[in-house]
Amino acid sequence: MIKYRYLLDFNSDNLETEYHDVLIIGSGIAGVYTALEIPEKYDVAILTKETIDISNSVLAQGGIAVSLDKEDSPELHLKDTLYAGAGLCDEDAVWVLVNEAASNIECLCEYGVNFDRKNSQELSLTREGAHSKNRIIHAGDTTGKEVCDKLISGVKNRANVKIKERTFAIDLLTENGECRGLLAYDEDTSRYKIYLSNVVICATGGIGQIYKNTTNPEVATGDGICLAYRAGAELMDLEFIQFHPTVLYHPENKSFLISEAVRGEGALLRNINGERFMPKYHELNELAPRDVVSRAIFEEMKRTGSSHVYLDITFKGKDYLENRFPNIYKTCLGYGIDMSKDYIPVSPAEHYSMGGIRADVYGGTNIKGFYACGEAACNGIHGANRLASNSLLEGLVFGHKIGNAVDNILQDNEKTGVSVIVNTDRVPNDIDAEKLIKEVQEIMTQYVGIIRNKEGLLHAKAEIKKISDTITDMRNSKIKHFELQNVVLLAGIVIEFALEREESRGAHYRSDFPCTDDINWRTHIIKSAPSVR
Repeated sequence: MIKYRYLLDFNSDNLETEYHDVLIIGSGIAGVYTALEIPEKYDVAILTKETIDISNSVLAQGGIAVSLDKEDSPELHLKDTLYAGAGLCDEDAVWVLVNEAASNIECLCEYGVNFDRKNSQELSLTREGAHSKNRIIHAGDTTGKEVCDKLISGVKNRANVKIKERTFAIDLLTENGECRGLLAYDEDTSRYKIYLSNVVICATGGIGQIYKNTTNPEVATGDGICLAYRAGAELMDLEFIQFHPTVLYHPENKSFLISEAVRGEGALLRNINGERFMPKYHELNELAPRDVVSRAIFEEMKRTGSSHVYLDITFKGKDYLENRFPNIYKTCLGYGIDMSKDYIPVSPAEHYSMGGIRADVYGGTNIKGFYACGEAACNGIHGANRLASNSLLEGLVFGHKIGNAVDNILQDNEKTGVSVIVNTDRVPNDIDAEKLIKEVQEIMTQYVGIIRNKEGLLHAKAEIKKISDTITDMRNSKIKHFELQNVVLLAGIVIEFALEREESRGAHYRSDFPCTDDINWRTHIIKSAPSVR
């Protein structure tokens, strides 16, 4: 239960107000593509926590899944997605994803995205874990950056789109169950501001910063999910946290992703003794679903008393590796690892949240006027475990559908207004926000990681509650204060979801409930009950 509806004490009458037809929170692929898909007659503002080029999407290496090969089909892509999702996918939503993939990839090509090609007509295709066919299109090993660079260039050239960088979205403004806009903080002017709109779209990305080791950037503190929760939005499936199996394990860097595409090109996993181990864990070996590979690595590390395993692609030549994986090759070389000669030390790290704000295929939530897409949303396409390279595709397909729906949403609406006055008894404080965030990360990593159990989850719940009680009445005045509140709230929510699911399914593995319960399985939904304070 949350004590305060808003993170900030404020009077809306005393704050500068700005109106836009559509507000988009977040500048990853879901946010910027949605902006481009909205008709240009509407005034759109993108609010981004840092500069527009900082997001989870930019860091995506592997590629985008799309069935283009003559031996492939949307039906096979659907089948693979359902298999990876461990029985929890919404099949109708997945069909939308796979059936509309190709048309949205065509749009990316029209925006100038330079995918790798076999020839002038055909895109190069590779394979990743749990895919039965080669269907991953890519731009070297920096696909996310290539796509985002082109889309960001596109929105910068749109006269109807305004980009608000270094603008932190604090809370949704709601009245009578409807979204009216946002309360935000301008980091450059140190001023609070109200953004009014009939349509607010949350595309804030992941939640990786609730864990100690993550591939997510520092901005991924789950702010969008938390502001939605405080406003009364339904959340779904947040027990399913995907840990990427192969993240660089080096004293100077434990967050650099070694793309699954490396295994797709034949790389083998070896334990600390140099022994290949995946064949004894799964019939798909190194290309098993990510949850299976992560647990296998975890078990091998535990069995051999080591902190990491190795990824071996030394059978490929230097020229090939430099060309196919230029960023990975260069980064590893910077740490003294020549992947054409040396094994790459890797271990799992938090990578992706399958759960989020409950949304339909048009991004609609249970709050009128509030929409969600991308990693912050949950419409059931990933189920219990996301299929590799479906994430960027998700942002494209459902961003497009939201953009197409804006005409219908706005055609009968008048400009919205809001009257919110919040006065509370919160007090100034000298809490070390960074220290407490690190404490949360340690708790979540130790007790709510790849393998969980009731005893550990209850201990984590009690420890998070202690931190929550400490900060509940503090007066938030800095970005780190807001992030701390969000990280603590979100950690508690993830723990509640993990406790409720008494089975092992996909990325959620309970050592005290190791079997999958195919009789009593269900999607879990939590709806907040915001205080009136």
